[in-house]
Amino acid sequence: MKHFLKLLDLTGDEIVNLLNIADQLKYETKNGIAHHHLAGKTLGMIFTKSSTRTRVSFEVGMYQLGGYPLFLSANDLQLGRGEPIEDTAKCMSRYVDGIMIRTFKQSDVEDLAKYGSIPVINGLTDDFHPCQVLADLMTIREHRGALAGLKMAFIGDGHNMANSLTVGGLKVGMEVCMCMPKGYDKLHPDVIAFAKTQPDFTIIDDPVAAVKGADVVITDVWSSMGQEDEAEARKKAFAGYQVNDELMAHAKPGANVLHCLPAKRGQEITAEMIDKHQEIFDEAENRLHAQKAVLLTLMGDKK
Repeated sequence: MKHFLKLLDLTGDEIVNLLNIADQLKYETKNGIAHHHLAGKTLGMIFTKSSTRTRVSFEVGMYQLGGYPLFLSANDLQLGRGEPIEDTAKCMSRYVDGIMIRTFKQSDVEDLAKYGSIPVINGLTDDFHPCQVLADLMTIREHRGALAGLKMAFIGDGHNMANSLTVGGLKVGMEVCMCMPKGYDKLHPDVIAFAKTQPDFTIIDDPVAAVKGADVVITDVWSSMGQEDEAEARKKAFAGYQVNDELMAHAKPGANVLHCLPAKRGQEITAEMIDKHQEIFDEAENRLHAQKAVLLTLMGDKK
């Protein structure tokens, strides 16, 4: 694994290996065992989209691994003034040991990897969110004891989270049901092409049918960054797609609920559901450990 751009690039075994490393790092963190495997290494972190969990977890993760995180907003870089991304990639490759970028276009992430000579990590794009889904899978395995054979139901928009959850879930042997209103079921063409080769994938528009027998139900905001002008139309389109007690009554007893956060309480999920399912905050914490596994695998000694 040279980069971490999208889960489509990884095998199921590679995903599970990252989860195993993340589990070990989490154990060491909880028990005060230092793991400064990236001492002397620097991660350049490019943000053209704002963030809470991505920035904090990557900064803290690099610190705990003994390295140095360098925060770079769009205003700090010549990228924001039109410098070609290939020039940025070539220059940063001479300064830092790895790049994490959180941005809009997936092509920017791919181009950084193409033109640079150091590992590139996708912290989020409009198409994919592999770091979040790695943390989601880690959390599901913690709470359910395994991944293969479980049913995952996603209730929401056909965007980056849906794309990465579909691929990640299927690659580790889960049954995956994507549920979204008609017109919002626009998964990435590459994801659809992959999912069609898998026997345990469905995409429907009935939330009750989607969560039937589900071991884990996942949701996300109805309007992502850059879609603020669609917020009111989306509220109408997604009416009936809220994760609440009534919907969860149709899931498997004891089913887990996940949300990548930030959540709009009272829209895609009720406040009561968030407060009841504290695994949502385990999921947020696991961003730290899962990303440390990626950093260690790409930038240092994998021990």
